[in-house]
Amino acid sequence: MARPFRFGVNMLTIESGAEWRQKCRRAEDLGYDVVLVPDHLGMPAPFPALIAAAEVTERPRLGTFVLNAGFWKPALLAREVATADLLTGGRLELGLGTGYVRAEHDTAGLPWGSPGERVDHLVRTIEELDRSLGDPAHSPQPAQQPRPPLLIGGNGPRMLRIAARHADIVAFAGGRAAPGKPEGTLELLTPDALDDTLAVYRKAAADRTRAAELNILVQQVKVTDDRRAMAREIAGHGIGVDEEQALDVPTFLFGTTAQMAEQLREHRERYGFSYITVLDPSMEAFAPVIEELKGS
Repeated sequence: MARPFRFGVNMLTIESGAEWRQKCRRAEDLGYDVVLVPDHLGMPAPFPALIAAAEVTERPRLGTFVLNAGFWKPALLAREVATADLLTGGRLELGLGTGYVRAEHDTAGLPWGSPGERVDHLVRTIEELDRSLGDPAHSPQPAQQPRPPLLIGGNGPRMLRIAARHADIVAFAGGRAAPGKPEGTLELLTPDALDDTLAVYRKAAADRTRAAELNILVQQVKVTDDRRAMAREIAGHGIGVDEEQALDVPTFLFGTTAQMAEQLREHRERYGFSYITVLDPSMEAFAPVIEELKGS
């Protein structure tokens, strides 16, 4: 039986305290299940933003999407996670990744390192969080025991193996570093390439006793009566997919409300994606799709 849909919105901007609280309340009213905050310089600081969101909402979970592990020392992160989980009433979901923008590390005065070193640090962070938060002597203790649910984001084979071993939720960006373009520039995975990525993950996760929830980040939501014209427009941006592939990629969602809902049902069947995240500029446009899929 298919896992029920769950919907998250990743909040990229903050204008004021009042505006932030209003936006979080609006997300709850629209039916979103999770309010999320990324971890990039120039965007809201994750933990205070989530605690503020908790104060004005009741139902949604609250998550990091995703923390850049290179910004954090594991013992200090354990303290932040436990405190935030307490202050959000046990609604925290912890998302972790390696980070992919070197300029942010340079600006913060933090080491960048090789891809292998960044993954090594992520593994140390996960292991330290499990050890610290699972220790009855750790203070403070998180509200959720032994720790909040862990989401790991990544597409490379080693990251997929780590996610298969540790994650409660596995997030797929549906993109990769664009070859020959500036660092931090991403291109979309084709549907077939995404199939291959999922096959690597499923092989690594074959021995799990409990299946992880699978997440996909939808980069744009567009309401249109002409899906073919939108697919041509996407292909024209040169981001890794042609017109036919653009019709099927789960990282872009476009069409009528009914068509977008059907796309998500098809993607859940093909890839296993039941947890769908959109970016806050698409929060209103995506809301009718949530209503369409309620209870699915």
